[in-house]
Amino acid sequence: MGREHVGHGDIARFAQEKVNLPKDKADEYRAQARRLREKLDGYLEEHPDFTLKKMMISGSLAKGTALRSLNDIDVACYISGAVTPRDVTSLLNYLAERLRTAFPNFTPDQVKPQTYSVTVSFRGTGLDVDVVPILYNGDSRWYGNLVSQEDGSFLETSIPLHLEFIRKRKQAQEKHFAQVVRLIKFWGRNAKSQREGFRFKSFMIEMILSHLCDQGLNFSDYPEALQHFFTYVARTDMREQIIFTDYYKSAAVGTFSEPIRIIDPVNPKNNVSRLYTAEQTDMIVDAALAAGDAIDAALAAPTKQETVYYWQKVFGSSFQM
Repeated sequence: MGREHVGHGDIARFAQEKVNLPKDKADEYRAQARRLREKLDGYLEEHPDFTLKKMMISGSLAKGTALRSLNDIDVACYISGAVTPRDVTSLLNYLAERLRTAFPNFTPDQVKPQTYSVTVSFRGTGLDVDVVPILYNGDSRWYGNLVSQEDGSFLETSIPLHLEFIRKRKQAQEKHFAQVVRLIKFWGRNAKSQREGFRFKSFMIEMILSHLCDQGLNFSDYPEALQHFFTYVARTDMREQIIFTDYYKSAAVGTFSEPIRIIDPVNPKNNVSRLYTAEQTDMIVDAALAAGDAIDAALAAPTKQETVYYWQKVFGSSFQM
């Protein structure tokens, strides 16, 4: 009954109106980050010995999974050189100084070191670009040591391989994979506003959905895809290890003791969920159970009003029909 009131098309429309970053905004943000990168590329041609080697848009904007609420852009900046500092604070100050050199038209207050990144502020649009340093030693696949935004530790990563990984899943389910990622991220933001202490980072959501995609789950029906996600979280209690073999063999995966074990698809030694406690894990499972129950109730509801009421338990009051 409830599907007659709210179905796949209604969820898709809600996503376009309330969840997704509008295409014109996404294009504007990408163009802004691209201009920053092109300026650096031009500078590098004139100064080949400069320690900043490459800038790449990363994060949700690069992956096509950004939400409408996006207010900054993530950019990875590859740095090489024997004199490059190895402690985070010195590295960020070093990066900020070189960004100011590469972009002399920026005032000093537009390039500010933060805890784990350097923020470049554009006065015209009010948009911030968070530049995250990666220590680079010339690897052909652009592996380097990234400063983690979670705890400031150094993690081996490759931004191009991460983007390629997501691109493969998007190609497998054109439009639908990225859309379901955005819908689950939106649910996660709503859950965080409703549940004190709740956290569920976007990268973990992407990896779970990538795992389900690889298992053959069809994402083309959004109510079903959402329900499959919540069912998976509840069924596994978030304790099932997730690994990918795009860039390494399963035997290379390390041994992990944390409650959640979602292994970085480009680094078999990195558990991307290593900082989550058992209590935080249980909160994710409880929230997923509640969302799954709400969708079940919505799909069985006899009236439109009742159907919308249950979908609001998933997406919040912004869900309207």
